[in-house]
Amino acid sequence: MDATYSASLGDRGRLVVPAGLRASQQWEQGTALLFIETPHGVVVATRDQVKDLVRAQLAGTSLVDELVAERREQAKQDDAA
Repeated sequence: MDATYSASLGDRGRLVVPAGLRASQQWEQGTALLFIETPHGVVVATRDQVKDLVRAQLAGTSLVDELVAERREQAKQDDAA
């Protein structure tokens, strides 16, 4: 799946996604794409692909566990004082 494709921006900002990329991503005519600007460039993906990416980035992170650990640490410091 790791490949490099290039495309030129056409008149009125039109961009033609290379056929090989459309095929590998299973993007068909009418597929809605999100353009997400980041400090490192632009990410182009479907809404479902973005959802999967965010879920993967958040996997294993439990905000509740982090909060409980912080509170316990604060309680230890308060008891020691």
